[in-house]
Amino acid sequence: MSFSELLKIEFMKCKRSKIVPLIFIAPLLVVSSGIANLSSYFTPEYTNAWSAMFIQSALVYAYYLLPFSMIVVCVMIASRETGNNGILKMLALPVSRYALSAVKFCVLIFYLFMEMVVFLAVFVIGGLIATKTMGVTETLPIFYLLKWCFSLFLTMLPCIGTMWAITVLFEKPLLSVGLNLLLVIPGVLVANTPLWIAYPYCYSGYLVSCSLRDFTAEASDTSFSLFPFLPCAILVFCLVFSLAITQFGKKERH
Repeated sequence: MSFSELLKIEFMKCKRSKIVPLIFIAPLLVVSSGIANLSSYFTPEYTNAWSAMFIQSALVYAYYLLPFSMIVVCVMIASRETGNNGILKMLALPVSRYALSAVKFCVLIFYLFMEMVVFLAVFVIGGLIATKTMGVTETLPIFYLLKWCFSLFLTMLPCIGTMWAITVLFEKPLLSVGLNLLLVIPGVLVANTPLWIAYPYCYSGYLVSCSLRDFTAEASDTSFSLFPFLPCAILVFCLVFSLAITQFGKKERH
């Protein structure tokens, strides 16, 4: 069975889940709160009101709401096999367990991408409706928003890789959810220490925090630098992905 066929089967399984409605919840929450405070952004002192509104909305989203929703998606994807001994049935097939784990992680990445698309769409639609009613003439910076959503997507990859590894290692959903939540919550605190570079749960939030300097009086030394972040992020991603791949179905095999 080819990788593409496995991917197709996995998506068919997910069709019967409630993942799609789930990925709308966090974007709707964060954008609705941003729209509610719209009047505070479109004032004379804001020269880039759209950008300011997006960054302020993305701050809570990147640190908490996006990771929280991805934790649930991880568990929902994994639970398709843990119930009714489904994992044993899958491992009985002439398919590598490494390929099975990789397919499931690809599905997880797809849903992360879809949530970023939803976030962008909800922000644009909600913002346009709100500004029409307020008579705002400032142009929506669509390419700026696209760049930011893509950046959030990339910086979330090591995080969801770690989440997936924990979900694979701890089969009990309550245990994996609880551990991931405990690791997400201190993200904003770790982001303010030198340890942030080795803590994937705060990568996206740290990126947004650094960009607040464009709209505040903070010092310029908060700029987000690709080095040494990029090598460290790639290393973390490779380590947790390898762990998830090698440990998936290992207990059931023995």
